[in-house]
Amino acid sequence: MAAQAQQETAVDPVHDSVRDREIRVEQEHLDRVYLRLEEKIHEAEFLMRDAARRGQVGTPGALAERDAQVFRAGIHLNRLNNEYEDFLFGRIDLLLGKDGKKGPDGAYTAVEPAEGAVRPDNTADIAETLHIGRIGVLDEDYAPLVIDWRAPAAAPFYRSTPVDPGRVVRRRVIRSKGRRVQSVEDDLMRPELTASLDGHELPVIGDGALMAALGQARTHTMRDIVASIQAEQDLVIRAPAASVTYVEGGPGTGKTAVALHRAAYLLYQDRRRYAGGILIVSPTPLLVAYTEGVLPSLGEEGQVAIRAIGSLVDGAEATLYDSPSVARAKGSYRMLKVLRKAARGALERHDAPQRLRVVAFGRRLELEAEELEGVRRTALGGTAPVNLLRPRARKLLLDALWERSGAGNRHTDPELAAELRSSFDEDVTTEDDFIAFLDAWWPELTPAAVLDAMADERRLGRWARRILNPGEVRKVARALKRDGRSVHDIAMLDELQAILGAPARPRKKRELDPLDQLTGLEELMPVREESQRERAERLAQERVEYAHVIVDEAQDLTPMQWRMVGRRGRHATWTVVGDPAQSSWSDPDEAAQARDEALGTRPRRRFELTVNYRNPAEIAELASKVLALAMPGSQAPRAVRSTGVEPRFAVAEGPLGETVRAEAARLLERVDGTVGVVVAMQRREEARRWLDGLGDRVVALGSLEAKGLEYDATIVVSPAEIADESPAGLRVLYVALTRATQQLTVVSADRDEPDAAGVPDLLRD
Repeated sequence: MAAQAQQETAVDPVHDSVRDREIRVEQEHLDRVYLRLEEKIHEAEFLMRDAARRGQVGTPGALAERDAQVFRAGIHLNRLNNEYEDFLFGRIDLLLGKDGKKGPDGAYTAVEPAEGAVRPDNTADIAETLHIGRIGVLDEDYAPLVIDWRAPAAAPFYRSTPVDPGRVVRRRVIRSKGRRVQSVEDDLMRPELTASLDGHELPVIGDGALMAALGQARTHTMRDIVASIQAEQDLVIRAPAASVTYVEGGPGTGKTAVALHRAAYLLYQDRRRYAGGILIVSPTPLLVAYTEGVLPSLGEEGQVAIRAIGSLVDGAEATLYDSPSVARAKGSYRMLKVLRKAARGALERHDAPQRLRVVAFGRRLELEAEELEGVRRTALGGTAPVNLLRPRARKLLLDALWERSGAGNRHTDPELAAELRSSFDEDVTTEDDFIAFLDAWWPELTPAAVLDAMADERRLGRWARRILNPGEVRKVARALKRDGRSVHDIAMLDELQAILGAPARPRKKRELDPLDQLTGLEELMPVREESQRERAERLAQERVEYAHVIVDEAQDLTPMQWRMVGRRGRHATWTVVGDPAQSSWSDPDEAAQARDEALGTRPRRRFELTVNYRNPAEIAELASKVLALAMPGSQAPRAVRSTGVEPRFAVAEGPLGETVRAEAARLLERVDGTVGVVVAMQRREEARRWLDGLGDRVVALGSLEAKGLEYDATIVVSPAEIADESPAGLRVLYVALTRATQQLTVVSADRDEPDAAGVPDLLRD
């Protein structure tokens, strides 16, 4: 019935008028929703003004209430004022439910239809219609105008299928621009029924919402998938947050989108629990830039931090890439041993003083280099962070000087002896020579200073003896001399911060609120209490641990990076999203061990995404040839559509750049959206020059930068170069071949050994 109705829609002018009528119906509802939103905006503005007046009362209680009310009203007003694309995007028409219980959003909670809801002649009446949107909206009688997409009542919009429809008869996706409805697309969940709504047969419009969404042109930023979430994705998004939710899925299965929507869902479900913040860890800054607009479009921002793995340490940012051999050395567990030795060895500087001279009780006291070395070894014998061992070293120095002075034998009375020792310590520690010596002999170390010390090949060789081989020592030292940091350096900085520790800082006194002084409240409240907004902002700036951690493309994290992420989720629940077949790390078993240590003994709940919504079957089939080489026995996700456009193969007969530029220009004429040109990492800058002047719809990126991104068309340049970059090169090539939503071109160079049809050796049957 659905297929027949859809075919008739395409040819019969009567059905064109049905489409127009259905658009008008949805427009009337949307107009009513926006009218109600305007009323709510006015209410929020009134609350803001009312809260400001409360602050003028001048009592501590009024001030606290003012801050809290302004904070709440401000957040509400900000959400209402957001300009959402497709604010109202869905609708479900439901049969009568088994029970008549209503949820907090005013919708009935029944999942299955009531007995008798479908009559023996396969006819039925629509008992309830729900509109689904980005935030919930109630009318003045508290009846639902829009159901928040995260609410339980909205779940059937995503989970209903013709195989398991529940109460859903028709699912509709509504496309709008601003406040105008542009189109509607319907999926019929019960095609065997003849359903009636308000006495008229339920119409079915369009060719199916999912296929319409998949055909849209891409831009350089990710759209949310809130209108086209599929059943297996919805199960992950709404999974309980306890412990660890582990999600595996191949290219195009929507892992990144699911992770982002899960963050919004968790906040909706239990905002108080996740007030500690949600951290989303992405593999690259490009993926952060691509995805950062999704959460605001879902009505959530402020409590979710999206960070690239190279941006997790405040004050440091990864701007460089390491060669595969250097990355393996820096990222492996072996580097942990090197860093522990380097943190202690960095105290031994060539310009460190070799003798301590002080004057106490009128005598000159000295400690020579050998004695100082013994003090240092004793102090470093503890397990505390190096910077926190400085007080211990200071005490050991004073003990050695006290013994050298012989003053301990002057008194047999313990009280007099203790008093004399106290006086001695005060004399020595206030002497400029002792203070200057301690600062030079046991300086406060920073992670950056230790990494700089490791750039000295001789020193690194001592610290890494029997851990790294001489070739690795040389390469790592040279890499650390560069101006800038790599993504692997960031994990090393974080590890060093834990090894070194930070000395306690004196707390800053808070300034008085001028309002307190004007009302004479300084006697009652000498230090102004921070408002809820101020506290939230301060905690967000200082936050190093989170209530929930979501790791996207988890298969790429190195052992050292897992340790860095683990420190930010020691008391968190987790969502871990990845695909072993796309891993760019050369030792997945070592990374899995580090992952399990980071997650601890928390129970795991596992999900698998099996459907490829990104690639047409023609592209997915080509990519599966590389998957068979990279991960023998692995099952590629199933593509849901076919375009009839086979991948194109081109051979660079002349300069490689000219061929790539010509193919990019060709694809720009054939697709409405973006074109991605994926090259081996060492060709990134060269490839950008090839494309200069073609416009901002085309972008060049290295093979490791393509993770998680998608384009209408993709050019993969020299598969052999990408595959030979590292031990994980075939898996990286698999990622590159699965970025396109419409068309794929493969450009071969000499190393690819193309056949007469231009197909490179790696991609032939």
